[in-house]
Amino acid sequence: MKYIYSVIQREIRIIQSRPIYLLASVGVLLLNAVFYLTFMKDGLPHDLPIGVVDEDHSSTSRSFAQQLDATQLGEVIYYDDLHLARRDMETGKITSFLVVPEGFNADIQASRQPHIGYYINSLYFVGGALAYKDILTMVNLTNGAVQRQVLRAKGMNERAIRGQIQPIVLDQHQIGNVTTNYGVYLNSILLVGVLEMIVILITIYTVGAELKYGTSRHLLRTAGGSIGKALTGKLAPYTLLFTLLGIVLEVCLFHWMHYPIKGSLWWMFVDVLLLVMASEALGLFIIELFPVLRLAVSVGAIISVLGFSLSGFTLPIEAMPPYVQGFAAIFPLRHYYVFYVQETVFGSGFAGWWQEVVHFLLFLFLPLFLYRRLEEAYIHQEYERD
Repeated sequence: MKYIYSVIQREIRIIQSRPIYLLASVGVLLLNAVFYLTFMKDGLPHDLPIGVVDEDHSSTSRSFAQQLDATQLGEVIYYDDLHLARRDMETGKITSFLVVPEGFNADIQASRQPHIGYYINSLYFVGGALAYKDILTMVNLTNGAVQRQVLRAKGMNERAIRGQIQPIVLDQHQIGNVTTNYGVYLNSILLVGVLEMIVILITIYTVGAELKYGTSRHLLRTAGGSIGKALTGKLAPYTLLFTLLGIVLEVCLFHWMHYPIKGSLWWMFVDVLLLVMASEALGLFIIELFPVLRLAVSVGAIISVLGFSLSGFTLPIEAMPPYVQGFAAIFPLRHYYVFYVQETVFGSGFAGWWQEVVHFLLFLFLPLFLYRRLEEAYIHQEYERD
């Protein structure tokens, strides 16, 4: 233990002499947390600018535009010309616009089928998709109102009218995110993914820096000639630091921001600890496989970025090809996400996520396969440093 303690003291001195370590860990995570938590503090986007070109100028078209403007998502901007609306959409002033054609009200009164033109800028995916949902909802409501007036004129009673307009009523229950808060959807995994990236890259850097600066032999002498004691003592301060950062992040999300959690916050602390340890093991395996600092950092960055896409929070892994589903298992963030869903959404406890604990622990065996390669690199220092 005295050798491990000596390595820990040595590493603390290195951290104090090189601000890059705290800047790249605490600084980067704090910057991302402040940005995303304030950027999405209102949850669902609202008051999206939607252009309306009213060529009919009837009471029905004006009522339609007013009702669209009254919704939470949309804020109507009126245009007299189609080309002006298109220009503003191309310059980003509005996310989309619709055209109410001339004769819109007359077609409705004559039981003809009017057509509303809708134009969307697909570069703004979230804004365009939400605006489309808002407009589609208003079109359906307007359609129902017109049908109700026609059926009333025919003498049909209200109950029969409701059955005619909406024969099937949907009883919708959103699990885990009732308010459709985009912050809950994105920040719960996005910020933890940033933490995972920091852990992998700093692990690679701190171990590879011994080779880059030619101090690896001094590290081994401090550890009594044992590569295992050297790595244990070297990573111990970072494990503590990253775990504390993860716990603060979880408290911030589920306690301060009041993100929904059905299970226990203490189990989410365990999830963070396992993620940190697995990410360190993966970073250590990468620097063992590529004992050249710049190459290992590049590989670690690629793997960290792929972890966001293959974690499953943007697109279900089950919907991907089978070989991609198997490939997703090599990313610690994927197992954190499954653990997160089982604990916060379903509150299933140990029975729901024990398999992810096994997967996390399997990551800890990765460095054992190539630690001799890193030891030889530390002793001989035969790899390029630049």
